[in-house]
Amino acid sequence: MSEEKKEELKEKKVDDKMETSENNIQISDDVVAVVAGIAASEVPGVSDMAGGFAGGISEVLSGKKNMSKGIKVDITGKSTKIDVNIIVEYGARIPEVAFEIQKRVKKSVENMTGLVVEEVNVHVQGVSTTANKKKVEVKEETTKETKKEEKKENKIEETKKQPAKKVTKKK
Repeated sequence: MSEEKKEELKEKKVDDKMETSENNIQISDDVVAVVAGIAASEVPGVSDMAGGFAGGISEVLSGKKNMSKGIKVDITGKSTKIDVNIIVEYGARIPEVAFEIQKRVKKSVENMTGLVVEEVNVHVQGVSTTANKKKVEVKEETTKETKKEEKKENKIEETKKQPAKKVTKKK
């Protein structure tokens, strides 16, 4: 058989499997959203997922992180379209972060669900500067501790330099 016929047979087998499995298995939009949310949140440069007001309240009340926060999924047949809403870290190159999100979300969703991802739309909702503030705070604390240690060392050195006092006992 030629290479082209082999490829066509493979594709046909894959399509047949999808049809039979689709009759028995339905994948929820929420499941796809969680898979996409985990994949997107692991990308370097993503500070947080941007969700609505209700998503933030549910996280606070339940104490659990909502992994589908900021993700909208539209499944039609064997294909899906995914919208990802993110907040990027200050200093991150936004086009690179967005491209990496598209790549990882598409790969994860297709591998885990068997659905064909037609679109991954990345919406940057904001820029987070909290990571930088934490770094600055740590640096300030380190500086304060260093200054305290230097003062202690200076006091010790000063006492070493002072001549010893003679102690005389009166009888």
